[in-house]
Amino acid sequence: MAMVDADWSVDRATGNIRYIGDDHGGASPSYATVLEFHRWLQDKADDAVSSGDDELDITDTDPSSRSTDNIITLKGTYNIDDGASEHLYDGSIKQGTGVSEAIYAGFVNFGNVETIQIIQNGAVITDDWWNQVLVSADPRSATGISHRFLLKVRTAGANIDGKKVIGISRRFGFTYSEFTVTSATEGNNVLALSEVSDLNNQTAIGTVAGYTSITNTTEGYNLIDVDNNGVDETYYSEWDANTPTNSINDLYERAKWLTREGTSETLYGLNGELFRGITHQIPYGTLSGTFDEGNELTWTGGTGQVLADNGTNTVWIQLLTGSAPGSGVSISQTSPDAASATTTGTATSRSLSFPFIGQSTGSAIIGGYGVGIETDDLTNSDTLFDLTNTSVNPPNNVTFTVGGLVSGEDRVLVAEASGTDANGDPAINQGQFGLNTALTTDNITSVVIDATIPGDTPSSGTIRVVDNDGFDRRLEYSSYTGSTFTISSTDGQEDFATVNADAANDVYISYIDELASGTTASYTAVYSSDRNLVVIVRDGGGTPIKQFISAATFGSANTTVTAIRTSDE
Repeated sequence: MAMVDADWSVDRATGNIRYIGDDHGGASPSYATVLEFHRWLQDKADDAVSSGDDELDITDTDPSSRSTDNIITLKGTYNIDDGASEHLYDGSIKQGTGVSEAIYAGFVNFGNVETIQIIQNGAVITDDWWNQVLVSADPRSATGISHRFLLKVRTAGANIDGKKVIGISRRFGFTYSEFTVTSATEGNNVLALSEVSDLNNQTAIGTVAGYTSITNTTEGYNLIDVDNNGVDETYYSEWDANTPTNSINDLYERAKWLTREGTSETLYGLNGELFRGITHQIPYGTLSGTFDEGNELTWTGGTGQVLADNGTNTVWIQLLTGSAPGSGVSISQTSPDAASATTTGTATSRSLSFPFIGQSTGSAIIGGYGVGIETDDLTNSDTLFDLTNTSVNPPNNVTFTVGGLVSGEDRVLVAEASGTDANGDPAINQGQFGLNTALTTDNITSVVIDATIPGDTPSSGTIRVVDNDGFDRRLEYSSYTGSTFTISSTDGQEDFATVNADAANDVYISYIDELASGTTASYTAVYSSDRNLVVIVRDGGGTPIKQFISAATFGSANTTVTAIRTSDE
């Protein structure tokens, strides 16, 4: 499509060149290359006399010049406005001088994306006219090119955020991408945004919108021991995937939904579409006040959103405008409370992931930089990267489940097995451990055994202690460390003043030890090596069954043992 003469006007007195045709999406909008625009002006400039609304002829000053086919300069007072620029493509327009100088730079996307959003000067441009669907084929697209358009990058004699432009593609159901032009030049600037169907993002958008139980429980600096080695790593979030109700891939889709094109969701004080993740790590000296996550940090030459701060010497930001600060630069926060520090070195740039959460294999997550996820939601197939950019792999958390239960009737016991009992059935290993110190008082708060508690012990649960009368006391523990269980029982089983338990008495872990509250009962622990178990299910109540007893193995993969319900009526 070439210049449509009727869609343009030239005003001799003001030099205004304006598009007056149908707008985008109208009946017949028109578009022209900057070269066609220049040729049209020159054609008008060689007329003997002007006519109609095109007040330009041989008696007027020269309106435009061509440096290349893609670089056009409007001379004198001739100018276009933003509306006119939207109907030009394939190059740049420069106009004015001094404080009136403006540049509309050309952008070409070599890729197949359906829509592009533009981040400029710390905000997503709300009027994405370049994505408008036209009645006829869009002349701005071509083979291998999805979009061609102009954007103002200099106005009133000043560059807009150093002429930086960020193109993003975040169409839900497709792969996300991003491309940054650090300083747009005259002519055409290349964006390289492409998309393909995301096979791990095929859930209906309305369904993912309902995943409200998937949340970021901590926005900001956070310590998590993901690899379970007793030493915390640092992250800027702690996402709760709400497993087992939701999967790790549901978390991936939820993260894409939160940051999709057109979202109204907010992350760290930013609209989700603007949120990109940590771009820079900044070292600083003495901090006055507190840098608050989700608030803006400023310095001469730039701004950034605080995503994490350790309160001592490092802040992590998403750069919003300008450039990251160098060494010896004052950085400050004005809201909600004043805070400031001076940088002690240059900022370290950090690589971004698209989406910010990382990538999904469908069953595992390869996390983005600094993204933390609750340990209960992870398996050893997942990989996270902490704020030191060190890869961290969780241990193999395995769930052992007993199924086929009747809620409120079945009593379930799972313990370590050793040999067989008098009936030839798998036997409980009551001597799994021994007491290290005697239990002689009521309301005990701890049990110390004669060995280090194994790493495949559930983080909380139950143990059995054999007292001096030979009864296996059921004790609940809330945590453990070393060889000590912290006891939380309050049902009287923790009272040993009347009947003691001497040192060396038997102690064993009851991995499941409960009255069924559903059709299944389970426990989760870290797998280190196979452990032989015995599973016992008994129901002598309203619908009695013969005892179900079976040998089982806590192995490297999730396991379910289903009780066989043989009537005993």
